[in-house]
Formats: sequence, C-alpha cells, structure tokens
Amino acid sequence: MTLEKRNGNVLVKTLIYIVCIFLAVLSLFPFVVMAINATRSTYQIQQHAVSLIPSTHLMDNFKVYTGKSFDPMRGFLNSLIVAIGATALTVYFSTLTAYALVAYRWKLREPFFAFILAVMMIPGIVTSIGMYQFMYRIHLTNNLLSLILPAIYAPGAVFFFRQFMLASLPLELLDSARIDGSKEFYTFNHIAMPIMKPAMATQGIFTFVYTWNNLFMPSILLTKDNMKTMPIMVAMLKGDIYKREHGAIYLGLTLTVLPLFIVYFSLSKYIIAGVALGGVKG
Repeated sequence: MTLEKRNGNVLVKTLIYIVCIFLAVLSLFPFVVMAINATRSTYQIQQHAVSLIPSTHLMDNFKVYTGKSFDPMRGFLNSLIVAIGATALTVYFSTLTAYALVAYRWKLREPFFAFILAVMMIPGIVTSIGMYQFMYRIHLTNNLLSLILPAIYAPGAVFFFRQFMLASLPLELLDSARIDGSKEFYTFNHIAMPIMKPAMATQGIFTFVYTWNNLFMPSILLTKDNMKTMPIMVAMLKGDIYKREHGAIYLGLTLTVLPLFIVYFSLSKYIIAGVALGGVKG
C-alpha cells in the first residue's frame, strides 16, 4: 500500500470519527440541557432557556415536584409495571405469532398475514373509544391491566419479527429438532427465540419507550391519583400558564427519561450482535 493511499485512509477514518462524534454530541445535547434545567429555577429558565451551567435549585424543584396531589414514586412504579408488562407481552406473543407465520404451512397463512397488515393501517386513536367502552364494561378502568393486556395485540411487531425470521431462522433446524422429538413450544422457546434475540431486543426498546411515554390511553383509562403514570404526572405539572414551574417540569422529564437510557444500554449489545451477525451472513 502506497503512502498516499494510507494517508487517504487515515483521513477518511478521521472524518468518519469527527462526523460520528458530532452526531453523538448533537443527539445528547437536548438531554444534557434538560438535566441542567432540572437544577435551575423557573426565572433562570425563562431568562435563558439553554444553559450548560448547573444551578442550585434542584431541591427546590424536587419539593415542588413532590408537593403536588400525586405521588411521583407511585407514578414511577405504575409506569414501570405497565412498561415492563406490556413489553414482555408484546415481544413474546408477537414473536410467537410470527413463528406461526413462518415455521408452519397452513391454508389461511397468507390471508391471515394480509389481515395483520390491514390492521396495521388503522390508527390507534380510532379504536380508543371502543377500547375505553370495552374496558369499562369488564371493570378494568383504573386498573394497570387495562394498559398491559392489550399489548398482546401488536401487528407492527408481528410484521417486524416475521421479516427477521424469514432472513435469520433456518427451517431445517426446526425440522431437525422435531425429528429428535422436541415439542413445539420447546422448539420455539429454546431454539427459535435465542436466534431472535437481536430482533426482540430492538422491538423491546421500541415498545418500552412507546409504553413508558404513552399519555393518551392512560389519561383516559386511569383517573385515580394512585393509578396515574409518570407522563400524566408530568403533564399535570404544567398547570396554569402563569404558575408553571419550569424547573419542576424539567426535573420530571429527567426522571422520566432515565429508565429509557437504562433499557437502551442494557439491550444495545444484542442489537449490535444482530447487526454484526447480519454483516457476517451477508
């Protein structure tokens, strides 16, 4: 390799690193500003909305945040229960449904998949009234199960898992397991699911973030203070425009974002492994 070619490669790598660092800083900047604003007073935020210098009003904002009619810790626990439960149901049952669409050949397989695609086109807000009426009639309003159990129905996740299985799940391996006497659920849980870890981690992140940040359906189905989730409580902090405590709002948003970072960094290794596996196969 000539010296000019080596210098050219070094220059390209340097530019790639610079661009990646710039994009990383650009992505993290709003979160840094949000965390810093959680330490500032409302007056300071109104004077200068963006600042990289922390202030000393963190405890004052925390007192405002905890001085409302709701319990933030209870809201945090409610959001955690709903997000974990909904994510687990969505990932497992959507993977199971996709497995049935890929691993088995049955007469109505293609029409069933077409029906799933058609359901994907229906906006969730269209079914919200019917969902509320259904939950009211079975007495599940003001119950966290009303937000967890519907997560079993996730056509978008089924489509995502099906596409991943078509490319990554060897049907010959499943046939070998059946020949060896493996039961169907054992084959799915111990052979198919480990192969699906990258896709499950990716969809798990998407589902957790969506469920954790969901405000519309919880605000309809949960009206009691001890049942409210974190997004509802943060929305309640806004109050009147003339009495809005911006520091407390930023503190609530910061506490709301923290679990999302934890989930992402916990599952990111599986996503990276899946990308690397795809690169090797390609």
